[in-house]
Amino acid sequence: MRKLTFAVAVLASLGGAAFATSASAAPGAPMGVTAPETTSTVRMDRMERRMMHRHMERKMMRRHMERKMMRRDMNRRMMNRM
Repeated sequence: MRKLTFAVAVLASLGGAAFATSASAAPGAPMGVTAPETTSTVRMDRMERRMMHRHMERKMMRRHMERKMMRRDMNRRMMNRM
């Protein structure tokens, strides 16, 4: 997850720097002062981790309930056949 976030941040900053320098006619920041110095990895704090954990719990519970209802429906259909 951290690697993906870091990769997205690097690509966004490089893309933003290229877009800003190529699109404007006014002189911008020199090309040597771009992304590598400005981007850094940031650890997930407790609240962010908790939010992610709760999201995954809700996702798993939703899937569990969907499967449970499908199984229940199939069992009812099988019982009605007999």
